[in-house]
Amino acid sequence: MTIDAPPLLCVGALTCDLMVHVGRLPTMPGKYLAHSGGLVAAGMATSAATAIVRLGHACALWASTGTDPVGDFLVAEVAREGISTTHIRRVAGTASALASITLDDRGERIVVPYYAPDLLTAPVTSPFAFSDFRGVLADVRWPAAAALALDAARLRGHPAILDLDVGPREALAMLLPRASHVVASLDGASILSSVTSTQEAVAALAALTDATVIVTGGSNGLSWCLSDKTVNSMPAFAVDAVDTNAAGDIFHGAFAVAMAEAMPLENALRFASAAAAIKCTRYGGRAGAPARHEVLGFLAERSL
Repeated sequence: MTIDAPPLLCVGALTCDLMVHVGRLPTMPGKYLAHSGGLVAAGMATSAATAIVRLGHACALWASTGTDPVGDFLVAEVAREGISTTHIRRVAGTASALASITLDDRGERIVVPYYAPDLLTAPVTSPFAFSDFRGVLADVRWPAAAALALDAARLRGHPAILDLDVGPREALAMLLPRASHVVASLDGASILSSVTSTQEAVAALAALTDATVIVTGGSNGLSWCLSDKTVNSMPAFAVDAVDTNAAGDIFHGAFAVAMAEAMPLENALRFASAAAAIKCTRYGGRAGAPARHEVLGFLAERSL
């Protein structure tokens, strides 16, 4: 199923992830043997874009990568998914972004990314017309481009969604007021305010912006508030998780789809939560992003 609508734009991370699967996450220095592994084109914006196209919407990725063989691999993998690569910036003489991801049998992971500084330099202008897109989803990995995209989307009255995750405090603070919708991880929210729960985090972020604020807490569910600042909560769907890597990104992509389709907020959050829950039952990071019929079937089963 493909929705006949203008594409969404995802802005930010495009990384080459080295994924290794171990029994338990290491807690001490040493050598550990993995029982599986692989290379995956990923990153927050890229994984979200994967969710968007699998849920039936066209999507373009605005990201930076090197002109090295790793960059060639990344662009080819993104194109294979059906995501438009026209706006991926290739930076000569710079290594493409890398991330080491260690995953254990409980589905938990350690993620260590590296972005060469030249990948994050500010674009002079956008290489396209923002009016071509129905909405924007930006992560915090390329702040200068994210700021341009969020400002343009909000100016046009389109969804301007910020994936607020772990990053430099000054970048998070600069991007926060530009969004119409802030979808934060609890770890990301904690950088801007001292909080220990999704409810506390929503209240703290809502005091800093007029946006709709959502804070996700993995298996602990999520909280949100609108302009009236009343905090609401929703539990996570219970599933047997095997791989939580990219689950948040899949949530963000599904949420962007829901906003583009003007779903009521609570329905949008259930839709996005279902997509993330399904992904957690599958190995392979973004490769586990579900199709639209799978999300709708999952929700239908839980409404009986």
